[in-house]
Amino acid sequence: MGARLATATLVVRDYDEALAFFVGALGFRVVADDDLGGGKRWVVVAPGDGEQAGLLLARADGPGQAARVGDQTGGRVAFFLHTDDFASDHARMVAAGVTFVEEPRHEPYGSVAVFQDLYGNRWDLVEPR
Repeated sequence: MGARLATATLVVRDYDEALAFFVGALGFRVVADDDLGGGKRWVVVAPGDGEQAGLLLARADGPGQAARVGDQTGGRVAFFLHTDDFASDHARMVAAGVTFVEEPRHEPYGSVAVFQDLYGNRWDLVEPR
């Protein structure tokens, strides 16, 4: 089977504030930012060269979706961002104002620290062994 995960959706309050965080603080690249009309956009960001799975930044549509911004997984880690250089990426993210909710630790599977995106969703920064 040649299938792979291409894109996952993250519900956000605002396209531009989300772009500022994911591009500015996390160093993601904009893969797509297309106007769909009616105030909607197709905004996809991805880490690295943009060839990995992307993250669709979908502006909340209505109170039900707005209530989920920042809590799409009930407080569990939602996303896992792999790196080849944990120390450098961690330091760069801290300098950019990213909130880490724990100190880096070393586990049998690699170095890891949990951080929050601008909405409070939890992420793991991981350098696999």
